[in-house]
Amino acid sequence: MKKTRVLTLLLLFLLAAEIYAQDSKSLIYRINIKENIGSNTMIYLQNGLREAQAVKATCVLLHMNTYGGGVMEADSMRTAILNSPLPVYVFIDNNAASAGALIAIACDSIYMRNGATIGAATVVNSTDGMAAPDKYQSYMRGMIRATAESHGVDSFLVNGKLVEKWRRDPKIAEAMVDEKIVIPQLEDDSTRVLTLTAAEAVELGYCEGIAETIHEVATSYLGYKEYELKTYNPTIYDYIRGFLMNGIVQALLIMILIGAIYFEIQSPGIGAGAAIAIIAAILYFTPLFLTGYAQSWEIIIFVIGLILIVFELFVIPGFGVAGVLGIIFMISGLLLAMIGNINFNFEGVSLHALFKSSMTLLAGLGLGFALIICTSSRIGKKGFLRNAALHADQEGFMSVSMEPASIVGKSGIAATVLRPSGRVEVEGVLYDAASIFGFIDKGEEIIVSRYENSQVYVVRKPIH
Repeated sequence: MKKTRVLTLLLLFLLAAEIYAQDSKSLIYRINIKENIGSNTMIYLQNGLREAQAVKATCVLLHMNTYGGGVMEADSMRTAILNSPLPVYVFIDNNAASAGALIAIACDSIYMRNGATIGAATVVNSTDGMAAPDKYQSYMRGMIRATAESHGVDSFLVNGKLVEKWRRDPKIAEAMVDEKIVIPQLEDDSTRVLTLTAAEAVELGYCEGIAETIHEVATSYLGYKEYELKTYNPTIYDYIRGFLMNGIVQALLIMILIGAIYFEIQSPGIGAGAAIAIIAAILYFTPLFLTGYAQSWEIIIFVIGLILIVFELFVIPGFGVAGVLGIIFMISGLLLAMIGNINFNFEGVSLHALFKSSMTLLAGLGLGFALIICTSSRIGKKGFLRNAALHADQEGFMSVSMEPASIVGKSGIAATVLRPSGRVEVEGVLYDAASIFGFIDKGEEIIVSRYENSQVYVVRKPIH
């Protein structure tokens, strides 16, 4: 009996030891950054950091190989890294260029493979690859310098004196943007933007170690003898959200939104134009809202602007204060949703992010107006736009008169614009009416031509 008890206690002890060993095993959460920095990689990193905290990871390791990308997305990514409660390390498998260098410098430790490089963070135009104007370079210099400074200083004694040294020299980070900055430790670097090899990065304190694999990083540098490696795997929703947050796609959605609103205004009732506008607005705002860029009040501003425009067109004759305010509100809502401000606080918004968002909005508005101009002339004519609005010429499509109408042949004025439907005033009474030939502006004199199917049809009064 005693032997059985001892054996049971031994088994329980071994089981408890096994459970403790499993629980004490370090969990490294890997996030792959192996494409151009953009909306996709930004979403991967944000989701990965949240998931790492949820699974109680010991640390986060970025597996990086990128030639760079968007500064706005890189700024968001480096901010997320600096604010992460978990330590974030990066293993540069081959390249950490441009925006990739900024993200890598934000990490707590940098490890590089032999043959890898880091640097070349000059801001360039996406169209021709040439260096952007100096105001953008200046902002990038300040941002990468501040990122290096965020790691603080190390203090140590030299000949009895306390000496402080930056963990990551801000001047070296700035030299990755500005070719005019010279690093004395390096030879022949006075005319080129700084790019460091793995060995040079170790020498200058921009790399904590050289390794060939993640396993070597984990065991030789992080000190994890036993560890579990878990990798963030993007979902189909991540790909869709990243695609919809691409600047080109956003501009196209704005184009579709503007065009659909215009064509819906030209058509009576709620039809395809309204449906397309609603879908475009949802596709535009939803990924921005889920990512944290767009807030509820920014979407409300857009909706209020849309309501003001509709109110101006259909309730108040002409186009005045409500219409102008509606346009301002709509444009403001679209722009502010792309900028990560908090209640009009733009302190953390970079100049480059503001410029890119403005250019995306202007491109979308320009494409929208071009769409309106190119297709409005086709409305009501042969082709797929034939039924997009009422035909301006109604002659030949009138029904036989159902009842006598005393106002037929009488003169009046257009109380609203007739495109071709609107309202007219005849002998002090307002009637819903439709123009038979072309559109009629508000205030023009009209003659009632027919009254059929409970509809007044008018023509513009001839000028003698």
